[in-house]
Formats: sequence, structure tokens, C-alpha cells
Amino acid sequence: MTTWMTRERIDLGPVRLDGDLTLPEHATGVVLFAHGSGSSRHSPRNRQVAAELNRRGLATLLTDLLTADEDAIADLRFDIGLLADRLTALIDWLRAQPQTAALPIGLFGASTGGGAALVAAADRPEAVHAVVSRGGRPDLAGPALLEVRAPTLLIVGERDTVVVDLNEEARNTMRIRAELRIVPGATHLFQEPGALDTVAEEAGHWFAAHLSAAMTR
Repeated sequence: MTTWMTRERIDLGPVRLDGDLTLPEHATGVVLFAHGSGSSRHSPRNRQVAAELNRRGLATLLTDLLTADEDAIADLRFDIGLLADRLTALIDWLRAQPQTAALPIGLFGASTGGGAALVAAADRPEAVHAVVSRGGRPDLAGPALLEVRAPTLLIVGERDTVVVDLNEEARNTMRIRAELRIVPGATHLFQEPGALDTVAEEAGHWFAAHLSAAMTR
């Protein structure tokens, strides 16, 4: 399978963000990644998941949601409204690019990025067809959690007990199909042997099923 990888400088009006777009031949969807606070598009955990999605024929866009100057301001890393606005703008960008315009969109959020991804999914219900959160903070989505229409998979490490509770509460609150997967023995960063492989496999199944279904509508 032929795969194209490009470095993008994405113009969102007031800011330009760096992104890495990977596009397999005959892609059946595209997944936009939202990293957690203190991380970036170079996150080895997100890149491992992205590689699994690419193997399954899904395109991926990994971006820095903040500019270098913004990232130096600690409070902005936790500004869910700002991060969600950037994700929404990136969704619109994907829909405007010739190579991705026809592809159903999924969102993959990690940590605080999980909350931002859910807000963006609520903002663009006609465009976002699946969400996966890894060790995410869905509680940070606030009232938007009730407006999400995309099937959502919440993946949490068994030993990340506080976040497990937050995700269980979110699953029970959401009005659409939301499933919770707890990875045995895993902590917040899924650094245990095989833990991140499980995340990548679960995310791959979820996106492949829901984005491929959206592609055929």
C-alpha cells in the first residue's frame, strides 16, 4: 500500500500550526489527533497509534494545537475552549483540502485533548463520525458532552483510578453510543508492556468500523 507523508503549515487565520499528514492510498477516513498538555505532534504514543491507523488504511493528521509562543504559557495548555476551537478549525481545513475533503473524519484525543476532541465533535456533528479518547478527561468537555453525536470509545488504564471514574461518569452521561475499555494493569501513560499496543488495536477497530461505514453512506 502506497502512503504519502507531508509536513503541513496550516493557516487558520490568526495563527499557523505545524502538522504531519499521512495519507495511505485509497484511504477510508482521516483521524485528527489532539495531544495532551505538555505534549506535541511528536508524541511517541500518539505516533504509535497513528501508525496502526495508517496500516489499516486510515489517513492521520498530527498537529501542534498551540504555537511555540502559546505553548510557553502554561494556562493555555489547559484552555479547553481554545484547543477545541483549533480542532474545529482543523476539521474545516481537512474538509477543504482536495486530498481529504471526501474522507469521514475521526478524532483521537489524549488526556486534556480528549476533552477538547469531544467539544469539537459536538461543534461539527455532521463532519465527525467517531471519537476515541486515550486516558482522556471527558469531564472537561462540560455541557458539550451531551451534544456529541459521534460514537465514542473511552480507553483508560486500570491503575489510572481517578480518570477511570471520570470516564465511567462520562459514558453514563453521554446520549449516544459510548463504550469504555479499561486496559488491565495500565497507568495513565500506558507505558506498561503491551498496553499501548492494546490502545492502538482498540482505536483501529473503532475507527475502521465507524469511518468505513460513514464512507459508504
